[in-house]
Amino acid sequence: MWTRKDLKTIGKAALHRNYWVTVLVTLIYGFLAADYSDRVFDFVKESLSDNPVEMWGPVAWTILAVGVTIILIWTVIMILVRIFIGNMIEIGSMRYYLENSEKKSSLGLILYGFQSGHYGKNTLTLFLRDLYSVLWTLLLIVPGIIKSLEYSMIPYILAENPQMSRKRAFELSKAMMDGQKWDAFVLDLSFIGWFILGGITLGVVDVMYTNPYVNTTWAELYKVSRRRALEKGFATSEELPGIIPE
Repeated sequence: MWTRKDLKTIGKAALHRNYWVTVLVTLIYGFLAADYSDRVFDFVKESLSDNPVEMWGPVAWTILAVGVTIILIWTVIMILVRIFIGNMIEIGSMRYYLENSEKKSSLGLILYGFQSGHYGKNTLTLFLRDLYSVLWTLLLIVPGIIKSLEYSMIPYILAENPQMSRKRAFELSKAMMDGQKWDAFVLDLSFIGWFILGGITLGVVDVMYTNPYVNTTWAELYKVSRRRALEKGFATSEELPGIIPE
């Protein structure tokens, strides 16, 4: 059994072991895997709230239409970048966090998803993970959170074994998170003070410390979940061979 304090202590040590590379990996991963789906709606909402529709003239409507079109095109481009590039960077980043937990690792590991030889399958796996999470969230927020936690081990599993089938990756992530979803949710909540500080500093603390700290801590959660899965027979050592050869 794990505790938040233990995971965060080990995660913090991993962060400081290779600080600048970990920050850079997190920055690249965060940018390429960002969620751009609500940008258009935010733009329209802010425009309408600042300028009542009844006061608009033809020029204002034209400017809004052009602005929405540009943002739509940019959003579509960034969503495609996330699907076809960001998801592979995510796998590589998880590989980095797991290896860096044991020793200093290199920035080049973020490309591991492209180099593993299973690009198409793993791109589809992570796309479906995101799609299912969004669809569950559309039903209700709580089921969406639960499903997101249930799927949370998938990128780590693929970082360890990129050959694993899509179906098995989902099954194994679900088994790993069984009985741990609430504790994992509370683990995320335990960083709220850091995120508040990040908001106060306009995101500087998030980039330079909080986000890398969260990611290194979650890598430790995967490690203990992996160990539990092997001990309880949820997975075999052939399925989860480890990151660093012994």
